[in-house]
Amino acid sequence: MEDYARAGFQNLEADATSTANLGANGLDMILDIPVTVAVEIGRTTISISNLLKLNPGSVVELDRFAGEPMDITVNGTLVARGEVVVVNEKFGIRLTDVVSAAERVRKLK
Repeated sequence: MEDYARAGFQNLEADATSTANLGANGLDMILDIPVTVAVEIGRTTISISNLLKLNPGSVVELDRFAGEPMDITVNGTLVARGEVVVVNEKFGIRLTDVVSAAERVRKLK
């Protein structure tokens, strides 16, 4: 049997000392990475035949009620909830609840 060298891996678990040592220089590498931010007002399931019947003025019922907070996701991961606002005649989202970093990491596992 051949001899294989055992690969050495560093501990990738984040702890207080490793994250504190990152500083601004450690984060500079990732600050320009593009991410997709999406705001979801609701979902529904519709058959293809009904989808093809949609035209301007059609109403599609969603699974949420009017006034309910919207989900804000980054690359498909829920990061916050918010409400629609109008600022200078443009739509925006006011964050009303931000998912904690610990909760976001827990959902990744």
